[in-house]
Amino acid sequence: MAILVNEKTKVMVQGITGRQGAFHAARMAGYGTRVVAGTSPGRGGSEVEGIPVYDTVEDTVTKHGANVSAIMVPAPFVKDAAFEAIAAGIGLLVIISEHVPVHDAVDIMAYAADGGARVLGPNTFGIIAPGQCKVGIMPGGIYRRGPVGLVSRSGTLSYEIAGALGEAELGISTAAGMGGDMVVGLSFVDLLRAFERDEETECVVLVGEIGGAAEEEAAEFIKTMDKPVVAYVAGRSAPPGRRMGHAGAIVERGRGTYEAKRAALEEGGALVADFPWEVPGLIASCSRD
Repeated sequence: MAILVNEKTKVMVQGITGRQGAFHAARMAGYGTRVVAGTSPGRGGSEVEGIPVYDTVEDTVTKHGANVSAIMVPAPFVKDAAFEAIAAGIGLLVIISEHVPVHDAVDIMAYAADGGARVLGPNTFGIIAPGQCKVGIMPGGIYRRGPVGLVSRSGTLSYEIAGALGEAELGISTAAGMGGDMVVGLSFVDLLRAFERDEETECVVLVGEIGGAAEEEAAEFIKTMDKPVVAYVAGRSAPPGRRMGHAGAIVERGRGTYEAKRAALEEGGALVADFPWEVPGLIASCSRD
């Protein structure tokens, strides 16, 4: 099985008539994902690549049973889109959009908690259960199915490690993007907990980066896990005080450094790779142990 999504998941795309929404909706559907509908206010009754478009999220839920939303609207409209999805009963929001204002992200997480919804992102590459369901912008072809869970703050590093795992004939049960912003929904701990419970997942790869305390919090949870964890932390050479790619990837006042994160993960029991291509070998060593 997979975590959060599977072959039965019914996906809707908010912002499906936009350039990015239309492009990725078509590729999700082409991968085999059940993309049942999309929304674009004022465009209801039209279609995008054969996918019906509605004015409201509620229509996609009542007419198609949508239960996951891929949000691909411009950043200023993400809060309204997320609130609409939560109010309509969508259980999982995958917020692909970048540059969502921090105060909007805070409001989204609070409303999601009240509404019983889960959120991946903002600024996530999405989530994929190889061969079953892809919700996001990742290149699905590089993800081979297998027993390794993958959770990452970085999309490009996720792709690189997924490719390395495939070349080593190590497949993935689910790969989930936590999102690279300062405020995100599901955390490393939330996703590690889900992988710990998943019968298919035998080992978990955690891809972190400098900034914040998410990796340190994950390290504390790893101490309680029965499944082995292999980690890679990006940003070893990043200069303090400079944001590196993601809004959350910044070291300030000595907090969130590469050294602190690596030490915490190793103390927690994770095997930490120096380079992404070392991850398959460390997984193999876990299996031998």
